[in-house]
Amino acid sequence: MNNEHLRDITRRTFFKQVGYGIGGLALSSLLAETVLAADGQTQKKRDPFSPVPPMFPAKAKNVIFLFMAGAPSQIDMFDPKPTLLKYDRQPCPAELLKGERFAFIQGTPKLLASPYKFSACGKSGQQISELLPHMQEVADEIAVVRSMNTTQFNHAPAQLFMNTGFQLPGRPSFGSWATYGLGTMNHDLPGFVVLISGDSYPDGGKSCWGSGFLPSVYQGVEFRSQGDPVLFVTDPDGVPREVRRDTLDALRDLNDMRLKETLDPEIETRISQYELAYRMQTSVPDLMDIAHEPAEVHELYGTEPGKKSFANNCLLARRLVERGTRFVQLYHRGWDTHGADENNDIKHALPKLCRETDKAAAALIKDLKRRGLLDETIVVWGGEFGRTPMNEARGGSPFPGRDHHPHAFTMWMAGGGIKPGVSVGETDELGYMVAKDPVSVHDLHATLMHLMGVDHTRLTYRYQGRNFRLTDVYGEVVQKLIS
Repeated sequence: MNNEHLRDITRRTFFKQVGYGIGGLALSSLLAETVLAADGQTQKKRDPFSPVPPMFPAKAKNVIFLFMAGAPSQIDMFDPKPTLLKYDRQPCPAELLKGERFAFIQGTPKLLASPYKFSACGKSGQQISELLPHMQEVADEIAVVRSMNTTQFNHAPAQLFMNTGFQLPGRPSFGSWATYGLGTMNHDLPGFVVLISGDSYPDGGKSCWGSGFLPSVYQGVEFRSQGDPVLFVTDPDGVPREVRRDTLDALRDLNDMRLKETLDPEIETRISQYELAYRMQTSVPDLMDIAHEPAEVHELYGTEPGKKSFANNCLLARRLVERGTRFVQLYHRGWDTHGADENNDIKHALPKLCRETDKAAAALIKDLKRRGLLDETIVVWGGEFGRTPMNEARGGSPFPGRDHHPHAFTMWMAGGGIKPGVSVGETDELGYMVAKDPVSVHDLHATLMHLMGVDHTRLTYRYQGRNFRLTDVYGEVVQKLIS
């Protein structure tokens, strides 16, 4: 996309311009005046929220990303390993440990079989654990990728990598790239919304949904489950709506004047965000009021209006895409099942986490399908990496738990052009390494972008003298996932 008119004057850009000499600078000035003025009027720029046609016919319009922060255990949920039962509690083979780095495991760990039974579910025969009885019911709607892998093995960098394609803060998130490239379909709501549940914020913090070097209008907007949905969006006490409108009009005029002088893209962002906040004062309360949903909907999701929960957020996600929001991301923190005690092991904590999320995640798929929205909405579920097939046994803990594992983990997705009922990729007999059809984080991003009608190699933004993209110089579309 062409953002030359919004480019900041960086040190690199300055010296590049100076290199053209006085004549080049004069020509630059004349061209700038041509671009900026037409019959004395500032050229009208594209509203950053306006829908943008996809690069090619899209299969999906929206994405709902259910991010299980902390890394859920694929060994206990989606990737059964009978061989682990045979060698349960025996020392891990030495060849797997040679040159390996773990976050917390020390010495020679013992293999740990899953204590949970798996079933072949639906006509597709998807292998799903007894921990997820509701997901078993929608087995034929989902595609399961058992060969995900990442380069990061600690939470914060791995969460940033999964969300931004880079392990350090400062890059735009997937949701920001999607709204930058495609806009949104409802001017009264943000194009990218974030909903939080679980025991805390993700380790990667708000950089997971930040806009990086993109204009900040594209960053994720967090909606809170309790109190004001968005901080500072309501009118101050004693300020009537008419005064609020007059104030915003005056601010817009001042910002327009400054924008003509500097071409600073953040001024354009500020104007758009003030106007969006004003419109959200009426649109957001109606959106967040789930109490008026029918009783059978609350039964389907397990929602309780007024409470902070993953179930409530899944219902809100449906309501958001129903209203045209481009990208919705739910974070549910707590999946870091190391086994230090019963609050974070796979015997007590993991079943609790599954009870908190299983019913609502399955309900989201069912609800979208019956409303005719699943065909145009991709639902993605997964964390930042997986868990080891060995017991961590930190400090000799008797509670079973698994360490961080970047080499192989599982994600599932449904709807929006995803081929239903398929399984992609395999891990070895212990679930330690990918054995077939590896899928990287960049491959995942490339595939989801492709389904939204975007070529990931062409969606770029020029920053500090070069073009950047979500997938950097990597990423291949996983054709086996596409219907």
